[in-house]
Amino acid sequence: MAQFFQQILNGLTLGSIYALIALGYTMVYGILELINFAHGEIYMIGAFLGFILFSYLMPILGLWISLGVLLVLVFIAAMIFTSAYGATMQHVAYRPLRFSNRLNALISALGVSIFLQNFVMVTQGSAEKVFPDILTNEGIILADVNISYVQIIIIATSLVLMLALTLFINRTKLGITMRATAQDMKMATLLGINLDFVISLTFIIGSGLGAAAGVMVMLNYRSINFFIGYLAGLKAFTAAVLGGIGNIPGAMLGGLMLGLIEALGAGYISSEYKDVYAFIILIILLIFRPSGILGENVREKV
Repeated sequence: MAQFFQQILNGLTLGSIYALIALGYTMVYGILELINFAHGEIYMIGAFLGFILFSYLMPILGLWISLGVLLVLVFIAAMIFTSAYGATMQHVAYRPLRFSNRLNALISALGVSIFLQNFVMVTQGSAEKVFPDILTNEGIILADVNISYVQIIIIATSLVLMLALTLFINRTKLGITMRATAQDMKMATLLGINLDFVISLTFIIGSGLGAAAGVMVMLNYRSINFFIGYLAGLKAFTAAVLGGIGNIPGAMLGGLMLGLIEALGAGYISSEYKDVYAFIILIILLIFRPSGILGENVREKV
């Protein structure tokens, strides 16, 4: 029984990361109906920025501030820098193609993904970056389930960020503006909503959440490379489709479910095929419920 709950905990930890990345996919799709396949690389850049910031700030500030404060500073700085990457990517690669054929924007997204992979490989090298074990594997033991401090940080941070996004979307004027744009872009423009600002804000928020996921992966696995965004991006896309692409609560639910499926599959079936389970679920879902768990079948606007 303890093994089952341990796998549930591992699944929630992994699913929290998938959910944060999936939110970037689903927010962009909700407004532009574009699958931003470069979003996995944004998450990868967030992980590298976290590694670089820790490497520079730890020797300078480690004697003056606590580790917890340093973690918060790295999270905030990585999210800000990565958000700038997201806004620039939108302005350079997607904005000129906004009203062109969707295939053009999709090809542009794939091109940006390849460019960012190679950009990080050239600037940071192709070798693995190993993060020092500043957070030990110690934690608390509850009912024979080992809960590490890193897992607590990941789950708690993810919940706070997802709650903050939910409140922002539902309770603020900017959030309502984003929802109005997602519902009808042309009508929102006629009502005076600044379309460029809303779309840029969407990329900024999604990129910031992806960066937070990247930093947490770096803390958890302590090993990163320029290729980690590819597989994580595909899994997060699967999570977004699982919950219902374009649906923010669906992306959260899909990410958590995907993490649980992967952890339980690795624990009780085979860990060698843990990356396969996500795509098996995607195939089954596309056959029986292509709109996702919380998605709705809607008629295309003419």
